[in-house]
Amino acid sequence: MDYRSLGASGLNVPVLGLGTANFRGGANPAAGVGDKTAARLADIAIERGAAFFDSADIYGAAEDVLGKALGKRRSQVLIATKAGLRSGSGSNETGASRHHLIEACERSLKRLGTDYIDLFQIHSFDGRTPVEETLSALEALIRAGKVRYIGCSNYAGWQLMKALAASDRHGWPRFVSHRVAWSLAARDAEWELAPLGADQNVASLVWSPLAGGALSGKYGRAGLPLDALDISGGALRALPAGQLAAIVDCLGEIATEAACSAAQVALAWLLERPTVATIFIGASSPEQLEANLGAIELRLTGDQLARLDEISARPLVYPHWLQHDAIAERMAQLPPVANVRVDKAPQMPRIAE
Repeated sequence: MDYRSLGASGLNVPVLGLGTANFRGGANPAAGVGDKTAARLADIAIERGAAFFDSADIYGAAEDVLGKALGKRRSQVLIATKAGLRSGSGSNETGASRHHLIEACERSLKRLGTDYIDLFQIHSFDGRTPVEETLSALEALIRAGKVRYIGCSNYAGWQLMKALAASDRHGWPRFVSHRVAWSLAARDAEWELAPLGADQNVASLVWSPLAGGALSGKYGRAGLPLDALDISGGALRALPAGQLAAIVDCLGEIATEAACSAAQVALAWLLERPTVATIFIGASSPEQLEANLGAIELRLTGDQLARLDEISARPLVYPHWLQHDAIAERMAQLPPVANVRVDKAPQMPRIAE
């Protein structure tokens, strides 16, 4: 297994980890796995070096199942969990207030059967709670030894930057990671979040890397029809008509060339994206997890990466298209320089060349 730094922290994390949203039904009862299968998935993750588990207080019994599956191996793994979304019917059982976060952390510790959480994340931005209240509560949890690192999830660029600036202003711990939806079918993170992460040294932790199974190889010419996918919600709803089919076809072609699965190609492409530290894989069976972990051994060629980039590219939104054109105009005034390339057609911004 390969390891990368978790943002500006000194913590090394495996590039592939295991998501637990489907443990005992969790956040997606239709795709849930029983406790015995969940325990086997945890065993495989540990055996293969992918011992970084992502959970949340709203994933049903997932934290309980994970804690029991790990047992005495707690010190051998990293646990990330989240709080901030509604976890109960009470008026204060939601949001990123000091009251809710401290209560949520205590409950997660109990369910997980541990006395510390490696990475405690705010599940989504809370616009009603001052960012200083959220961060001071997280700082208190760190001082108490209950949390070791903090991160956020599903933030907009300005929300993440506001939090980082507040941490710097008060001398509080910073978010070291940002959990983002990112895949060939959802590249929006490359407009603001990945450039911000690169600038501020905030790692990207990827969820839904296979776009809810759309990029797994299960759908397309050799599998179920794409019409069987529900694209009314999530990242797929934003894709232009026909682009998903083109992406799936390209994945199939490259999978044939590389003698691997379409899912492995999609994951290997993500591992080449700037700021990505860990990709959390969801699995419904040991066989599926073993196969997807094989992505670590796949190295796509420059041509294959370029084809995937091109087929999944989306038109830039304002102000990125204007900045792209302005940079291209300025670069055109300079003499040719080795290793400097100006894109001729609008596409997703490249953070590092």
